[in-house]
Amino acid sequence: MAKTRFLHEFGMGTSLRRRDYTEAASRAIKDALWHNSVSVAPAFGFSKEAMLIDVEVGVQEPQEVDVSKLLDIFPYGQPNVTVTKGGLDVSKPDGNGVTVIANVAVIVSFDLEVAS
Repeated sequence: MAKTRFLHEFGMGTSLRRRDYTEAASRAIKDALWHNSVSVAPAFGFSKEAMLIDVEVGVQEPQEVDVSKLLDIFPYGQPNVTVTKGGLDVSKPDGNGVTVIANVAVIVSFDLEVAS
């Protein structure tokens, strides 16, 4: 079997006041997912559980993200979340804190037999 990519989506999320990297990442994932109703699994005869979901999250403080909370977002499939340095922290104009911006890429794949 070969892991074959079927689709990808991108999203952005923010934490405006609390500097909550997990919440910004959660909002970015939902931004990517909620734009689509992915029906690719049944269209090709797969169960939704067969979806291999790779999520890459970019934030300025990767160690501040609680990955277990992000995994709870997915109602089905086999999600795998990786957090890397990325995104953006934007200083507030008054100098009190930052706005956190998270970026994500959500990639859905299936294990397919390669035709010879």
